[in-house]
Amino acid sequence: MKAIVMTATSDTGVLAFQDVAEPEIAQPSQIKVKLHAAGVNPVDTKIRHNGLLYKNPLPAVLGCDGAGEVIEIGSAVKKFKIGDKVWFCHGGLGREQGNYAEYNVLDERWAGLMPETFFYTEAAASPLVLITAWGALFDRGGLQAGQTVLIHAGAGGVGHVAIQLAKLHGARVITTVGSEEKAEFVRSLGADETVIYTPNGFTDEVNRLTANQGANLVFDTVGPAVFKDSIAVTAHFGRLITLLDPGKLKLAEARTRNLLIGFELMLTPMLRDLHEARDKHVAILNQCAEYADKGLLKVHVSKQLSLEAAAEAHHFIEAGHTNGKIVLLP
Repeated sequence: MKAIVMTATSDTGVLAFQDVAEPEIAQPSQIKVKLHAAGVNPVDTKIRHNGLLYKNPLPAVLGCDGAGEVIEIGSAVKKFKIGDKVWFCHGGLGREQGNYAEYNVLDERWAGLMPETFFYTEAAASPLVLITAWGALFDRGGLQAGQTVLIHAGAGGVGHVAIQLAKLHGARVITTVGSEEKAEFVRSLGADETVIYTPNGFTDEVNRLTANQGANLVFDTVGPAVFKDSIAVTAHFGRLITLLDPGKLKLAEARTRNLLIGFELMLTPMLRDLHEARDKHVAILNQCAEYADKGLLKVHVSKQLSLEAAAEAHHFIEAGHTNGKIVLLP
């Protein structure tokens, strides 16, 4: 089969479009999926730069997110039948094969039925960002109806679904964006207030919008500088959740505010083989499929590229200017 293979750690030149062995079912609980789309995520570009998250040697096929049609099932499979359309977050970290390929094989436990209203492109763009947003907002962030949440980079892959999930749970959503165009985009998703953070940052405006009380929950999807500045806009006794390492910081103000600081890394259950936690990930996808089929949740795919154009997709991700998600089409 054709696949994009990461041959070394470096720039996008290490992504090679080549023939590799087609995966086959090896366990009775596995399903074989003909991939119709693969999601591209920032973690893919970080692995390309920094190396695999397991100690297996290269080459490797990247891509955690996939969607496709079940074409073969193991003898013990009960959840799916041939012809079912599935979505999942599995592989791509250096142990199991990723989804920048024409086919993949995985245990039925880690897949769910796609929303009936989604195209394969939308489904492949969704799992990692939906699970990440859900974990940050509700599992780590404890967001409740009536509370205010500040979601940074609301036009991004995680941010644009986090806005919708927060609104579905009755929260007031403030979000930061980099342009008026992106502000219009996030307002179309339900954001109550938008803050264009260039050139003056966001703290003064967020404090104005919250009458200097701050947000009950702040969700940082950007990194250390944004995390640092977010302390000043998190309400006393509030929560500040980040996807990234905030680096070395002085936390005296966070301590005075009695903030609860947390991390969201949705890859942990995959990396540490925490099977019950992965079951919860699939349950999140099942709930989100219900929202999608009721017209309450959408995933924006800004670019659809051929599998051969994986390097171009990585360039777009690293430039940081894309609304929503990018997918590859095998």
